[in-house]
Amino acid sequence: MRPELDSYAHVASGKVRDIYRIDDETLLMVTSDRISAYDFVLTTPIPDKGRVLTATSFFWFEYLGVPNHLAGGPNDDRIPASVLGRSMVVADLPMVPVECVARGYLTGSGLLDYAATGQVCGIELPGGLAEASGLPAPIFTPASKAELGDHDENISYEQVVDLVGADLAARLRSATLDCYGRGAELAAQRGIILADTKFEFGQAADGSLVLADEVLTPDSSRYWDASTYVAGRVQPSFDKQIVRNWLTSTESGWDRTGEAPPPALPPEIVDRARARYIDAYERLSQLCFDNWPGGQEEL
Repeated sequence: MRPELDSYAHVASGKVRDIYRIDDETLLMVTSDRISAYDFVLTTPIPDKGRVLTATSFFWFEYLGVPNHLAGGPNDDRIPASVLGRSMVVADLPMVPVECVARGYLTGSGLLDYAATGQVCGIELPGGLAEASGLPAPIFTPASKAELGDHDENISYEQVVDLVGADLAARLRSATLDCYGRGAELAAQRGIILADTKFEFGQAADGSLVLADEVLTPDSSRYWDASTYVAGRVQPSFDKQIVRNWLTSTESGWDRTGEAPPPALPPEIVDRARARYIDAYERLSQLCFDNWPGGQEEL
């Protein structure tokens, strides 16, 4: 008999995830169907988004094979039926206060830094790079962890050293670039470019690093279709870009400069976003999403 969700104490909620305590050593991490854009949590969920992100993380945890925070499988008996397929039973670990970002391509905040300084997080890059340019080699571009509702801020490697010490900073950089490289290699075999990604690490009792949170999902990573990639222009990505594009279109009627929250998403945008998330999972894992736990027929 599976427990009810309300039998666990609620610990915290973020834009997408809710954390519950199972016991002194383990937590239940539940990934909702909520979607955020431009610092707002939208009123319209994306059906199955939480299941997709959870399935994707389980796939990558297994593939990477590095120490991680999982303390049970996707069908663990401690997972309530109401959140089966969108939950992970995880070890309660002290988290390193650094967002560990790896970039293989120039876009987003990295492109803005480069345009202003010729650098990204203090790393000098060659001249003449443009939107979506591939970098000579992947780079570690960390960020500070922001409070809910605030933006993470890019920081230099030297600032990471100041935060956590030289030894841990070096291990974070090495682990981040290793996981990114292996993820990018597999994605390339599946016809997908892993432009950049964010990892989070906890620490075991002996101080060793433990890969935690979500891993190489469309929410934590920028994935591009290799068949349509052209450097010098913004690439369509396997994430919430469909939602962002609609919100900034005249069709939405939303004024981003005001204080009003975004409007509800139309059904066709919801359907397209859902399909995009599922497509990313199925192409990367080569598994059928319909077989993932927590489908309607299982509830």
